[in-house]
Amino acid sequence: MTISDLPQSLPDQLPSVGPLTMMRLGLFNMGLGLMAVLTLAVLNRVMISELDIPATVTAGALAVPQFMAPARVFFGQLSDRKKIFGLHRSGYVWIGTILFGSAVLVAVQIVWKLAELVQANGSWVWSGEMTFWAIALGAVLGFYGLALSSSSTPFTALLVDISEEKTRSKIVAIVWSMLLVGVVIGGISGSIFLGKIQQSGIILGANVGSMLSQGEKLLNTPIDSLRGPINSLFIIAPAIAFGLGLLGTIGVERKYSRFQRRNAATKREDQITFTESLKIVTSSRQTAIFFSFLVVFTISLFMQEAVLEPYGGEVFGMSIGESTLLNSYWGMGVLVGYSATGFLVVPRIGKKNTARLGCVLVAVCFGLMILAGVTQKPEILKYALVLFGAATGIGTIGAISLMLDLTAAETAGTFIGTWALAQAMSRAIATLLGGVVLDIGRAIFGVPLLAYGSVFVLQAIGMICALIVLERVNVREFKENTKQAIATILEGELDG
Repeated sequence: MTISDLPQSLPDQLPSVGPLTMMRLGLFNMGLGLMAVLTLAVLNRVMISELDIPATVTAGALAVPQFMAPARVFFGQLSDRKKIFGLHRSGYVWIGTILFGSAVLVAVQIVWKLAELVQANGSWVWSGEMTFWAIALGAVLGFYGLALSSSSTPFTALLVDISEEKTRSKIVAIVWSMLLVGVVIGGISGSIFLGKIQQSGIILGANVGSMLSQGEKLLNTPIDSLRGPINSLFIIAPAIAFGLGLLGTIGVERKYSRFQRRNAATKREDQITFTESLKIVTSSRQTAIFFSFLVVFTISLFMQEAVLEPYGGEVFGMSIGESTLLNSYWGMGVLVGYSATGFLVVPRIGKKNTARLGCVLVAVCFGLMILAGVTQKPEILKYALVLFGAATGIGTIGAISLMLDLTAAETAGTFIGTWALAQAMSRAIATLLGGVVLDIGRAIFGVPLLAYGSVFVLQAIGMICALIVLERVNVREFKENTKQAIATILEGELDG
């Protein structure tokens, strides 16, 4: 097939994506939000506070999926070249969702094994068996990360395929708002679910620390009673995530995708090799600059992710249900930030200025979180999390909108994989770094507030550094460089 074989009027015949379709696409992200609550709100709190697994081990295990991020470049480019079920993106989304849902359930079973060993020893003691199960947990979560990469990267590439530059900020706002809807729903549902467990007599939450020593609390935590309800939660939520992903994407790619037409303007998609795609990605210094910004921004934004619920438990004496609910306050703030930014802020001040504003506001919010701990007022923490969420929404929409502008349509999957690599690897580093800094802070200060405060201070400093890197980002320079790189590669093919 040649370019002339394709109907030249195809772009004009393709309909534009409307708000309802944007919301339907967001259902996939809503499912990811539910899964995020499972792994980073429920599981990390249970492992650290209830099962006495060290924060560094817990954070390290939960960071493993993000360290699988290099695979995102591969899966993105693979979805550029190879179809599943006759589609470039949707098939990857569906299969990946089934796989990561299954993996997280297996991971929970390994957590119970670790908990049983901790109870048998009275505390965490490294042994051959403990090491084996810790490695097994990391391996399963690594597979979870691969499965997540194989679905989320093609999904984001799909957003590029179906959109034009003028509509992307709105699509980003709606789709990522739905992610936070999933976080909010998951946080509220998880809080209610775990609250019922606590009411049934199972020991959960830091408040029991006033009645029992840490060792006594651990030895009296009825794992067998906790196992059933938590397992049920980790079966139901992945099933819901798959259903949402299928409902959100089915039929969208066939109706709206511009992928084939955009590639026909240069070269058939299955002729652009992985090596050539990487050459295009690395053709502009702006790629490295924006990659660096995403890394610093993401690390600074998510270091608190693995320590927020324990912060509520240790510093404010919250139960597990109350601390799980903290994600909902943050999620509601992000939801407001996403919605307002995509439709009001970006159109008025531009994408780069929006990202700048988000960086500054996020840094301020970390100070408010520390203030909440100093004053011992949970109300301040809740307000700070809502504001932090709104600031996160502003910065994230600005950054993602810039990200899609810094993406060549001819190799959208590879570019999206590269940006996803930056975000995922730095989020993994952030999760691990948060746990490590917390443990170091505990060792140095011996006071929970100062230990957690050290995490928040480091995040504020990092956000200012991200702001400095952002000043060097130039979309026009990027487009000129990549256009020339694509032309050079095609000329080489013709000469060959």
